[in-house]
Amino acid sequence: MDNYRIDSHKLMYHPDRLAAWQDGENIYPLYIEISPAGSCNHRCSYCALDFMKYQPRFLKTDIFLERLTELGAKGVKSIMFAGEGEPFLHKDMAAFVDRAAESGIDVAFTTNGTLMTRELSLRVLPKARWIKVSVNGATKETYTKIHRAPAEDFDKLLRNLKDAVEVRRKLRSACTLGLQLLLLPENHHEAVALARLAKDIGLDYLVIKPYSQHPQSRAREYSRINYGDYLFLRDELVKESTKDFEVIFRLKAMQKLGQDQKAYKTCIALPFWTYIDAGGNVWGCSMFLNDERFLYGNIMDQAFERIWEGKKRADSLTWVQDKMDASHCRLNCRMDEVNRYLWELKTPPAHVNFV
Repeated sequence: MDNYRIDSHKLMYHPDRLAAWQDGENIYPLYIEISPAGSCNHRCSYCALDFMKYQPRFLKTDIFLERLTELGAKGVKSIMFAGEGEPFLHKDMAAFVDRAAESGIDVAFTTNGTLMTRELSLRVLPKARWIKVSVNGATKETYTKIHRAPAEDFDKLLRNLKDAVEVRRKLRSACTLGLQLLLLPENHHEAVALARLAKDIGLDYLVIKPYSQHPQSRAREYSRINYGDYLFLRDELVKESTKDFEVIFRLKAMQKLGQDQKAYKTCIALPFWTYIDAGGNVWGCSMFLNDERFLYGNIMDQAFERIWEGKKRADSLTWVQDKMDASHCRLNCRMDEVNRYLWELKTPPAHVNFV
């Protein structure tokens, strides 16, 4: 089961935007991943964006609030706050959630959860759609080793999760609360225990996700994991699912890591999403951070409309379509499933009228 379609995509639920794209219109993104803070309070052993150096930079509040209003007016449907740092390090995160909701934008978080205090949950949970917390161990020892965090952070995290569940209940919030475990040799033996822990706390799901090597990442020790060695966990974990709690074992993502080539020849998903780093830079793809060919502009200097309809973005899209070889891209990238779906639409097989 994967009721949230975490191991797939949801683009088919936006037929109007799809139709506009097929007609050649310059559509605005449905989804944006935004890094409000460049720094992080953990130094996880697997961190994909360690090459960004955890810079102590933060989105400027007054300008970003204006941009959120603009993004909503332009048809952006969702924002996930995550990125190269810990999003809750930004002191004005609650204000960002309020403005996004006012602008008609769904908000979500991927976070390590250690800064998600009860007070912050009271501000954020009424308007956030979902919060996914990265927890890579069911014991303090394993968690501390992988997150490279102070030992007390594990207890702090558990307290924050329990408070969030209680706050959600009291406020009658519809915000989905879940955990994510990046499956590694050091923590695979604790996956079932983590599922039981999440269920006992009252969370909605646990995602079991494979590691995917970012080409720019300095972390390399997990680049050769054979997930065939861990597929036996799926049957054990599925037993922990109930009507109120779901374990999502990302089998499809694990199987794709063993494929020799991608199902598409070029990346055509870029119009549907974008990435904004903690400095306000707008990038075509998070795999190519610091690559000027994918830099569209900066929202601290320009309105998003000027960036999205500007020459730098147009030139970047042309380069991607004409010259970039998608076979060299990161496996299981953010837009992989969307690309597979769009490629089928763009290059249909024979006899498609026989539905």
